[in-house]
Amino acid sequence: MTGFSDSAQETSLVAFIAVATVTLLLCVMTGPDRDDLAEFYTGYRSLSPLRNGLAIAGDYISAATVLGTIGVIALTGYDGVVLALSTALSLVLLMFLLAEPLRNAGRFTMGDAFAHRAPSRAVRITASAVTLAALLPMMVVQLAGAGHLLSFILGFEGSGFRTGCIVVLGVLMISYAAIGGMKGTALIQIIKTVFLLGTGVILCVLILNRFDWSTAELLGAAKDGSGAGDAFLMSGLQFGGNELDMISSELTVVLGAACLPHITMRMYSSRNALAVRRSLSWAVSAVVVFCLLIAVIGFGAAALVGRKTITASDPQGNTSILLVSQALVGGDTSSLETLVFTSVTTAIFLTLLASVAGMILACANSLAHDLFAHGIRKSTAGDATEMAAARAAAVAVGIPAIALAVLARHGNVQPLVTLSFCIGASALAPALVFSLFWRRFTRTGLMCTLIGGTLCVMVLMTGTNLVSGSPQSVFPGQDFNWYPFTTTGLVSIPFGFFMGWLGTFLSHRGSGERQRRRYEAVEAWILAGAGDGAPGRSPAE
Repeated sequence: MTGFSDSAQETSLVAFIAVATVTLLLCVMTGPDRDDLAEFYTGYRSLSPLRNGLAIAGDYISAATVLGTIGVIALTGYDGVVLALSTALSLVLLMFLLAEPLRNAGRFTMGDAFAHRAPSRAVRITASAVTLAALLPMMVVQLAGAGHLLSFILGFEGSGFRTGCIVVLGVLMISYAAIGGMKGTALIQIIKTVFLLGTGVILCVLILNRFDWSTAELLGAAKDGSGAGDAFLMSGLQFGGNELDMISSELTVVLGAACLPHITMRMYSSRNALAVRRSLSWAVSAVVVFCLLIAVIGFGAAALVGRKTITASDPQGNTSILLVSQALVGGDTSSLETLVFTSVTTAIFLTLLASVAGMILACANSLAHDLFAHGIRKSTAGDATEMAAARAAAVAVGIPAIALAVLARHGNVQPLVTLSFCIGASALAPALVFSLFWRRFTRTGLMCTLIGGTLCVMVLMTGTNLVSGSPQSVFPGQDFNWYPFTTTGLVSIPFGFFMGWLGTFLSHRGSGERQRRRYEAVEAWILAGAGDGAPGRSPAE
């Protein structure tokens, strides 16, 4: 049992049912009412910059961010705060470097942006495969964690209950993506973002009030509760003093988070480049505020709960937010406990539902648009056919994710989050940078970047201490750890860029020159939205 009162747990169960019902109804009401690809993929670009910015922030703040980052802050202090700030920096990078060219170069998916530069079925198919490789691991992590969290929240134990939670949540997420499309999932992300910020403010007020609004007292108590002493407020606790490992991890987060497909697809729902900038301004503001809130919550968990209790509940600290809310109001005879507990659990429910729904939609869009409509088919697919394919793809992606999450529910799936970020940083980031900004970049270079970066990550990941050689690894009883860092970024990111250069260098000079001229013809449109370079739409769109 969690230690919360029966009343709080019953209210939380009612809140979960209400959230699931209301959000599904909203998806039905806002989803496309006819077979129109623009409506399904972009919502007709009808979202205002504020709403689109909140939706981007919602996609960006995954369940892994809410639960995992608070846990890392509670267990490692300074290093956890740096991780949180790295996620915000990643969104700033997207805002100033990639957002506008990406929106101009693409139409519906990241594959469009690549094909704008290098039209090819092989490029489309590879882009779809890398999209799945980047997002499927993260979906499995969030679904697998859902069973444990719901059993913790509701006070139920047993493998069957956890499996049921995974299946129910998975079916809901598939429904959101298949029914609501871009606009429906965006609405859920907006609600989630507002609710998360509101709940974060409530918890921070309660924590700071407990320490008489003194950050010095809060940090001192957190240092004592961490069991690490002064090291808790200094760099190196998370990585055992290995500075290169820390650099590798932060570099992976900064580049990887910005380039994951469920984030970049939101760029295509903006009306124009100005709307993209305004949307990301709102998104960055929301994410920065959220990072400040989770820093206070993480330190509060260390101070009020303590490392021993946190790790006993979950070795990765994913239940820290629940434990600190319990410590703040536990034993309260008034309705405060029920109010706080219900607010926190509702925010978690919304996060779990919305996060995976956005990832399923990104995968479904890529499978339908890149693989089916432009990769496999030799003739052009009609709107009705492609929309049916997108909805079927949502089911085709969601069911394996549910099955894998059920199989992995008792193991440590946290390394899969690292895998997703590493692929984003090592394959997608170099491919986007080269495709959008390098005139000489060729189709061969693009293929080498996408395939080489992804394979490099997968090979290196097998040798990290996330897989073996540590008590928190996937195989704690084995030790085939041969790679000295926790993440692959320090090697795989330069390797991804190198493969792009090498593939371009080895390309046939004649084909490379043709592709350079093709890029120059659309360069003004990609970089500044000027000219007539957008395929399938006018510059005024």
